[in-house]
Amino acid sequence: MSEPLNRLVALLKEHTPVSRPSHYSKPWWTPHLTILRPEYHKATRTARRSDTPNTREVANTSKAGYFKAIKAAKNKHWSSFLLTATPQSLWTAKRFAYGRAQPRFPSLPGAETPLQMNSVLLDHFFPPKEPFSPPPRLRLHKSVPRLKTEEIAAALSKCSLTSAPGPDGIPYSTWKQVNKINPSILLQILAPLVLLGYYPASLKGSNSVVLDKSGKPSYESHSSFRIIVLIRTISKILERIIAARLLEAARLNGLFHPNQCGSLPGLSTYDACLTLTNDVKTLQRPRLKVSSMFLDIKAGFDNVDNKTLA
Repeated sequence: MSEPLNRLVALLKEHTPVSRPSHYSKPWWTPHLTILRPEYHKATRTARRSDTPNTREVANTSKAGYFKAIKAAKNKHWSSFLLTATPQSLWTAKRFAYGRAQPRFPSLPGAETPLQMNSVLLDHFFPPKEPFSPPPRLRLHKSVPRLKTEEIAAALSKCSLTSAPGPDGIPYSTWKQVNKINPSILLQILAPLVLLGYYPASLKGSNSVVLDKSGKPSYESHSSFRIIVLIRTISKILERIIAARLLEAARLNGLFHPNQCGSLPGLSTYDACLTLTNDVKTLQRPRLKVSSMFLDIKAGFDNVDNKTLA
């Protein structure tokens, strides 16, 4: 039996490729450690076979020297990495130093089972409201411009390929390919909704993911967590189209403040900071006292009255 077994082992070694560890798995490894490692394993095997005070002492000395060399190599590599760090690699250094935060599972009062936990979180993040009744009869809005393929293409161009899909599981990459091959498909689906001014309930389904907020002293409160809602990608495409139309209508009717920067294409936080700095310096020239007030409406988005918006 030994000869067939040896032959099988030889065939496996001949035809099976040996995986080599990546250089990035242990970048701190040195040739000196390559020499110390077999010596450490050899001394350990010798101590197991002949358990004498001399072999145990040699094994312990070899082990201490091996792991001490590993620690010194890691410290040397870390110091070299920090000395050559760039602005782009600072976040990598921070992740190496602090590690990844462990996910926190909610331990809310009055919720012991997963079903109870699910119910408590849903009631908090999505408080019960009166159902929004749809119009008794749909009618065409003749004043609304008809949807064009250019609007759909513009909305798709702003959709990220890495965004997670909703309950339908259809990513943006699929819709982009569909619109590229046959633009009339999305046009026939979305055009009636735009003309009718109707958002069907079938498009409102979503998947929700609860994530913990880092740095919280306790995770026994709802405020220690946040929720990400993933709706259907086709719903997001329709929302982008309507948002672009509303943005253009507001611009034409002069509804934007001259210093408005948020939610406007081509403007960002940088422009808002420049505007604020300019106003402050303009008022400081005649030696006036300047103060700024910032408001943050907590949990306002999740508590909007649907009837008021309608």
